[in-house]
Amino acid sequence: MTSRPELQAPPEIFYNDDEARKYTSSSRIIEIQAKLSERALELLALPNDGVHRLLLDIGCGSGLSGETLTENGHQWIGLDISQSMLDVALEREVEGDLVLGDMGQGLDLRTGVIDGAISISAVQWLCNADKSSHEPRIRLKAFFGSLYRSLARGARAVLQVYPENLAQRELILSFAMRAGFSGGVVVDYPHSTKSRKEYLVLTCGPPSLSSAAPRGKGEDGESCSDEDSSGDEDNQSVCVSDRHRPRKKQKLNKKMKGREWVLRKKEQRRRKGTAVPADTKYTARKRKARF
Repeated sequence: MTSRPELQAPPEIFYNDDEARKYTSSSRIIEIQAKLSERALELLALPNDGVHRLLLDIGCGSGLSGETLTENGHQWIGLDISQSMLDVALEREVEGDLVLGDMGQGLDLRTGVIDGAISISAVQWLCNADKSSHEPRIRLKAFFGSLYRSLARGARAVLQVYPENLAQRELILSFAMRAGFSGGVVVDYPHSTKSRKEYLVLTCGPPSLSSAAPRGKGEDGESCSDEDSSGDEDNQSVCVSDRHRPRKKQKLNKKMKGREWVLRKKEQRRRKGTAVPADTKYTARKRKARF
């Protein structure tokens, strides 16, 4: 049995020039990536309103999953740690914007600019300490915290993962929940050893009806779940709100400190021997909003 890639070498070393070209030229890999990407896009449940969304492809590799996003009319940004993979993506002239970076160090994106995120077979790499400076828990915290900040309110992230065991799956999910996400794990074909696939379906925001994890697919390709659920819930799209999140409400019960209060405090400081600026007509005057 072939060893898991993440156990053989760090991703930037494992996916060298030869492996990147071999990976991208494999018809089997291309077919699998297309199916997984289509399923991830389906689980994103984007509104069918004709609006092109800005999506994030985490661990985009050579752009195979990004092609699915392009075919569905979306713009996308691809992040990957392997320069060789990104070089192949450039040669293939993919439509997305490519970024070389380590997701374990956080996503350097503006707050609330992403309408949805997908990741195919990448997030489980964060559970491996490839360097002495790598601590899986710190890297998972940095990744999910920055992903949460970059998503618009109500947007989803669908992360297809191959956890090594149940403990690894729980570790990944726990840090997603700590970052503020709601949702859970969707398992397609749970009784098939070969076809079983796991997706973390996460929603940016508190739990609600729309943030509940969808049902997984069964052996016959239909949805299956131990819980009863209406068909309308499966087809429910998420509501992506304004990219600019509302600021926290300021407390209105604070008493305004006027000129008399300032003068009294300045006089107290003078009595203590503290150097205080002289009183003028500008003392305690409220500044304008702009200069």
